[in-house]
Amino acid sequence: MWYKKTIKKKKSFKKKLIIILTIIFALFMLFIYLFDHIVTPTVMAVSEAEMKAKSLEVINKSIIDEFSENFDYNEVITIERDNDGNIALLKADTLKLNKIACTVALKSQTELNELGNVGIKLPIGYITRNNILSYLGPPITVKMQPLGYVEAKYISAFESAGINQTRHKIYVNVKSRVRIIIPLMSKDVEVNHQIAIAETIIVGKVPKTALQLNLDKAGFNLNSVGNVE
Repeated sequence: MWYKKTIKKKKSFKKKLIIILTIIFALFMLFIYLFDHIVTPTVMAVSEAEMKAKSLEVINKSIIDEFSENFDYNEVITIERDNDGNIALLKADTLKLNKIACTVALKSQTELNELGNVGIKLPIGYITRNNILSYLGPPITVKMQPLGYVEAKYISAFESAGINQTRHKIYVNVKSRVRIIIPLMSKDVEVNHQIAIAETIIVGKVPKTALQLNLDKAGFNLNSVGNVE
């Protein structure tokens, strides 16, 4: 008799154990599902914003450092006048512009690589966007992998600044693609930054034909090193 009771107890224990394990497994799968569909996208969105901001800082610093040291408007843009003193031609030194753009692209790529290797750490509470909870919880390490693409191009703009005066602005636009990497997910994003590097007032009549600097053909694409655009 006692033997049958022991068997029944064992069977009952096994059933309870199976039920408990099934519940634990179901809860675990539910946690994975919720994490994958709710938490992970939020973490990726926050990580993308943070890493994009860091990347823009790197690119902005590379642009400012290089152009503040090596860019001089009077050396890059030559103004030719006719016998009456009117402006006949504006000519850009594309070779010098390309060289500076090349340096900016290479420097940006190097520093983006360094940033990607170090990465950034975000507390799990940061995804709540709550000031009180933002520094709570274990950190999530966010890595970044530059995709070997950095493009630096120039944009030239002219606008009237008064009688016989023209304001000339030159912008440099740096574009790169990076891969944001977090646990269980990665995403490719484009980082695009434009900054004014020169602004000057040109005094004298400037015919429209003199304003065709074609700076859109100047620049550098890191995808084709040695083939300066």
